[in-house]
Parts: sequence; C-alpha cells; structure tokens
Amino acid sequence: MKHFRKELWFNTPTRRELINITPLVEECVSESGIQNGIVLCNAMHISASVFINDDESGLHQDFEVWLEKLAPEKPYSQYKHNGFEDNADAHLKRTVMGREVVVAVTDGRLDFGPWEQIFYGEFDGKRRKRALVKIIGE
Repeated sequence: MKHFRKELWFNTPTRRELINITPLVEECVSESGIQNGIVLCNAMHISASVFINDDESGLHQDFEVWLEKLAPEKPYSQYKHNGFEDNADAHLKRTVMGREVVVAVTDGRLDFGPWEQIFYGEFDGKRRKRALVKIIGE
C-alpha cells in the first residue's frame, strides 16, 4: 500500500472565509500516483474546518448567516473562553462544520456525488494555518 502526505497552507485576509480546495486535493491525488484508495483531508487548527458541500455563493452566504446565529462573534464577553483570545465563536463554528472529510479515490480521481466539493472553512483567520491531505491506497 502506498501513502502520500501534504500540507496545504492558507492565510486568509478576513476572519471568516470558505475556500474551495477541491482543485488542490485533486492535485495531491495526481501527485500521489494512487489510483484506488482514500483521501483524508483535515484542518490542523481548532478554529478551522474541512467539509464537503455545494460550491454555490448563496449557500456560502447562508452558512455565514446560520453560523453567526448559532455562535455570534460579538459580544466577545458572552464566552468564558474569551479572555486572552476573542475566538470562542470560531471554535464553536468549527465544531458544527466538522474537522475532516474522507473521499474515495477511484481510477485516480476523487469519487464524488453530484455537486460535491471540498472546502476549507476559516473562522478565525488573518494568520497562517494549514490543512492536511493524507492519501492511502494502491
């Protein structure tokens, strides 16, 4: 069995951003040479997420509104975590959106359902962070 590992680095200019990383993960699959197996992609920070959904701008706006209702950024004082930091909302948003995705690789390609894409969700940006891509298979 072969394995492949690569880190994808991000530095978003805003506190929150959704980035379609499907092309980057597809490049990793190609680079790995693995034809059949699985890809694990996970956020390496507790205030970021990796998830699968549709790449549709209205849906992305809906995520922003919905997440802000569930875990509003402000007032910072509403969270016990916020003392030294002001990112408690980002931790909660990450919990809702998830840490990782696993996608099958079939014939050297990501084996998605209709409209599925992989996203990196940043909820406490403006600094350098990463996601891990790990591929195993033959």
